[in-house]
Amino acid sequence: MVKVFRGLLWLFLGLYVQLLWAETGVEKGYENVAPVQPVELAGKVEVIEFFWYGCPHCFSFEPVLNEWVKKQGDQINYIRVPAVFSKRWGRHAKAYFTAQALDVSEQLHADFFNAIQVKKQRLETEDQLVKFFVAHGVNEQDFRNAYHSFLVDAKMRQAQSMGPRYGVTSVPTIIINGKYRSNASIAGGQSNLLGVMDQLVAVESAP
Repeated sequence: MVKVFRGLLWLFLGLYVQLLWAETGVEKGYENVAPVQPVELAGKVEVIEFFWYGCPHCFSFEPVLNEWVKKQGDQINYIRVPAVFSKRWGRHAKAYFTAQALDVSEQLHADFFNAIQVKKQRLETEDQLVKFFVAHGVNEQDFRNAYHSFLVDAKMRQAQSMGPRYGVTSVPTIIINGKYRSNASIAGGQSNLLGVMDQLVAVESAP
């Protein structure tokens, strides 16, 4: 009787664990965001990428992700969000938001990654960033005005709060439609991550 009871106990425990996995989606390569976060645009599947310029995994994932984004066409709203987990990460985030305020983020994004990851440049202080932006055709005073603007400060505050709200603990991390969170560790590799993203976008695009 005791053996039967133990056997049933382990069976129910196993079923319970499977149920938990099914609810969280971990075995499928994603986790649920709780609570679900609002999206920026209705009618499109929102895809947020949390990244850091100092992260080599983000750097290697960037060209692959860019190709994936192009293939999605108009069905997604792709948003980059620099993660802010420390003061150093915050300096790089501020550089990204400054470029965004100057409407040059798309032109400078890849070069900024390359400068840090390949050329090993330290682009953290205002003076270091001035040199980089000016070398890319940005007026020095325009850079300084944007760098110290209310808009950039507001975006920094928003980025600092977004990581915890979405449950982001590492980068690169992808959020689909404010509901699902995945990364290479959860999905089992970058190639698997792209497959998970395809599946979740398809689910969220379904009528």
